Amino acid sequence: MGRRLIPLVAITFLVAFTSSGCSKKKPGPAEGAGAPGLDENALSGDSLARAQAGLNPAEGGPLKDIHFAYDSFELDESARQTLQQNAEWLKDHAKAKVEIEGHTDERGTVEYNLALGAKRARAAKDYIATLGISADRLSTISYGEELPLCREHDDVCWQRNRRAHSVVLGAD
Repeated sequence: MGRRLIPLVAITFLVAFTSSGCSKKKPGPAEGAGAPGLDENALSGDSLARAQAGLNPAEGGPLKDIHFAYDSFELDESARQTLQQNAEWLKDHAKAKVEIEGHTDERGTVEYNLALGAKRARAAKDYIATLGISADRLSTISYGEELPLCREHDDVCWQRNRRAHSVVLGAD
């Protein structure tokens, strides 16, 4: 019994220590451990370059963004239709690999938004995979609220920021 308690105490201490933190700085995109729901987490060179250059994360690319309702990662009919179009492009470009970025609006904690962004990216990936695209061609990453398209503090802007954005990493 004591041997099982030690890892539980260590994990509890680690969670308490990391969540209390000393810095006020928000973390960057979800990477590695601590990002619930995030399976793949390699930051693409394109995403990193766009973020560092301060560019709009949705600029360019042949694949369309999908949007989500507040506090949701459920795909509506419009999102499924857009993902079907994206899957058709991927079928026509059989060597293309895509990173699906999950984004949220600014409301909620950093941790919550990173987790929700991860769930949004995963929902898009899973749906595309059901359309015949190999899951090994798709990776996900969550940016939470860190790369907004719009910086206004209103419903219209927040709706634009609640999205999954697909970045082509390489194509034939």
